[in-house]
Amino acid sequence: MGNVPFSLKPCGKDYLWGGKRLNDEYKKNIDMFPLAETWECSVHPDGPSVIASGNYRGKTLKEVLESNPKLLGSKASASKNLPILVKLIDASEDLSIQVHPSDEYAAVNENGQLGKTEMWYVLDAKEDARLVYGLSFDCTKEDIKKAIADKTISKYLNSVKVKAGDIFFIEPGTIHAIGSGIVLAEIQENSNLTYRLYDYDRSDKNGVKRTLHIDKALEVSKLNRSTDPKQPIRVLKYSKGQASEVLCRCKYFEVHRLIVNTGFDSFVEYENDLESYSVLLCIDGEGKIVCMDEAIEFKKGSCIFVPSDCEKILIHGKGEFLKVRG
Repeated sequence: MGNVPFSLKPCGKDYLWGGKRLNDEYKKNIDMFPLAETWECSVHPDGPSVIASGNYRGKTLKEVLESNPKLLGSKASASKNLPILVKLIDASEDLSIQVHPSDEYAAVNENGQLGKTEMWYVLDAKEDARLVYGLSFDCTKEDIKKAIADKTISKYLNSVKVKAGDIFFIEPGTIHAIGSGIVLAEIQENSNLTYRLYDYDRSDKNGVKRTLHIDKALEVSKLNRSTDPKQPIRVLKYSKGQASEVLCRCKYFEVHRLIVNTGFDSFVEYENDLESYSVLLCIDGEGKIVCMDEAIEFKKGSCIFVPSDCEKILIHGKGEFLKVRG
């Protein structure tokens, strides 16, 4: 007999650039302001998520997966570790200008940690919202260092207009930053390695300026001109009561958007795969997921872990999900 899906309770982060939309609109109910990020599905020690339903209720996701690696499926169970991290992010102010290292660099220079490849799916954006994606023209390390000292780094940054539904794939070495007025979902490697290049001379809640990592950042940064990222071609595939589309595929994860709309007393069957777990992050709607006579209610902001060995899963209601697999 297989396992059943379970809901997750996230860990919140009060970074100074955050806002209140994750509590107000996504009903996180975390006593924290600002609430900048919620780590929805995480086994990372800096922010583990906790199981909120079923037999494993109250345990961290990490301890359950370590003791039950079969929940991950054949692709990931050998490592006994979830290879991804799923977040919600509310940027009330601009994030720092930053970059992430590759796995190879992190393994050598960060005590064997993973680097960070990530994908953003924009959930909402104010009319004039923008983000930073790479550089607007070629430059040198010395150019960037001088611009940081002179507070003129913005002249080198490639600023991109953003709207809801946009997708951005951020490879290691790409200088980037989320701009104010953007709420997004982030799917990434299981890593918390960020090198800050510039942070607007801001101080944290204790009055201390946040640490910069200029030398390491410039060691890993791509300093050639970036072309504006093109939105991928997306094709919705329809079946009775549901539709889905591929948003992103890379060697670390794949992400689909799943739309469900059933009648009052009908269900759609969720396609599971014994090779891999999946994570369902509800970004709109409400309803319930039923498996082996157990039901989990979902609403906007819910995050549900679906073990690889689940039996038949049925979804009832009207909802939109990001479906993430490792």
